[in-house]
Amino acid sequence: MTHSTVQDPDTPSMQLDNASPAEMDLDGDLENGLIRPLDSEELVLALEEARILVIGAGGLGCEILKNLALTGFKNLDVIDMDTIDVSNLNRQFLFRRKDIGKPKAIVAAEFVMQRVPGVQVTPYFGKIQDKDDDYYRQFQTVICGLDSIEARRWINAKLVDMVDDEDPTSLKPLIDGGTEGFKGQARVILPTINSCYECSLDMFNKPTTFPICTIANTPRLPEHCIEWASVLEWPRVWGKEVKYDTDNPEHITWLYQQAQTRAEKFNITGVTYSLTQGVVKNIIPAIASTNAVIAVFKIATSTAPYLNNYMMYTGNDGIYTYTFEHQKKPECPVCGNLTSSVTLDPNMRLDEMIDWLKDKPDAQMKKPSLRIEGLSLYMQAPPALEIATRPNLSKTLSELLEEGDIITVTDASLPVSLQMKVNWK
Repeated sequence: MTHSTVQDPDTPSMQLDNASPAEMDLDGDLENGLIRPLDSEELVLALEEARILVIGAGGLGCEILKNLALTGFKNLDVIDMDTIDVSNLNRQFLFRRKDIGKPKAIVAAEFVMQRVPGVQVTPYFGKIQDKDDDYYRQFQTVICGLDSIEARRWINAKLVDMVDDEDPTSLKPLIDGGTEGFKGQARVILPTINSCYECSLDMFNKPTTFPICTIANTPRLPEHCIEWASVLEWPRVWGKEVKYDTDNPEHITWLYQQAQTRAEKFNITGVTYSLTQGVVKNIIPAIASTNAVIAVFKIATSTAPYLNNYMMYTGNDGIYTYTFEHQKKPECPVCGNLTSSVTLDPNMRLDEMIDWLKDKPDAQMKKPSLRIEGLSLYMQAPPALEIATRPNLSKTLSELLEEGDIITVTDASLPVSLQMKVNWK
C-alpha cells in the first residue's frame, strides 16, 4: 500500500485513467503512473522468463516463495544455510514435523513445487558467500528474507560490485526491507543508481552491549541472563576455544536453558527461545514479504512504476504509509565515487582506531584489516600476518601514517574494500 495524493481531474494522468486500453500508449504508461493490464500475454511471458533469487527460507522467506509462485513467477531459486527446528513450525508454514533437521531451502523448494505445478524452485543449502559473480548474474532480481545486517551488507556490496557500465544486464535490483511488530518498511535498491544499503547503514543502531559486571552480578533484564549464558557460562563449561554456533538449534537451546535458570534465580521473567536467538544472533527485523513481492512484480513486468525507493508503514494505531527517496551518498564506501575523508587524532593508537571503526555508525566493522600503500598496518588473517602486524596495534597513527595517506580497510562482512583519506585534527 502506498501513500497517494489527490490529483486535479483535468490533469493528463487523470484523463488517461478514463481512456480505454486500446487508447493507451503502453510505452508511456509508466511515466503517467498507469497500471498495465494484468492478464496480458506480455505480462505472462515476463513472469515466465524472469528468474528470481530469494535469500532466506525462514518465516518471511516461506511467505515470499509462496507469493512469488502464486503470482505467476516460474523460475525461482532459494538460498538458506539453516536446518528446520521444531520452534520454526508455528510460522514457517512450508515445513512439517517430519522435516525437522532437514535443510530449509531444500524442503521449501520441494513443497512449493508440489503445491504450485509448473514452478521450478532450485534450492541451495549453504551461505550466500559460497557463490560467485556468475551465479548471481543468472537472476533478474534478488529479494531478501534476511535477519542480519552483515548478510544484507554482503549481498548489497556484491551486487554493486557486479555492475558493469557497458552491460545493462549486469544491474540486478535488490528488494529489501524490514518489519517489527506492526511497523515495517520496504525498499528498492538499484545498484549504483540509487542509494544502496550501505548508504543508510547509520540508520541501524549498533548492537546493544551490557557491562560484564552487570550480567555477572546484578542482572535486571532477560537480556542480561542471555548475555551471561553466552558470554560467561558457555566458555566456562565448554572452554574458551569452543565457540557456539548461532545457527545450531542445540547450542541455542543450551543457552536458553542456562539463561532461564539464571532468570529464575533472580526473579526475572521474559527469557524465551526466540529472545535468546535474537540476542545471540543480533537478529534485526526482516523483510515485509507482501511489499517485497509487489516490488519485484513491478520490476519484472513493468506493469507499474516501481517504488522509489523507501516505504515506511506504521500499523500500531491505524494504517499509515509514507514513501520517500533515500538519498545516495557520494562518499558511500560501496556505491559512492568519492574517497571518504576522516579526521583523526595523530596520537590515537592503531588499536583505538580499530575500535573506532567497529563503533562508527556508518562503518560497523567486525574484524577490520588496515593497510596503506607499501605497508600492512594490521591484518586479521592469515595467522602469520596477524602476528607480524600485531606490534603496530600499540603504535600511534603518527608513527605509522602521514596526513593525506589513503587507508584501505577490508572486513569479513564486506566483499569490497573501503578507502579513507587521513586528515589530522
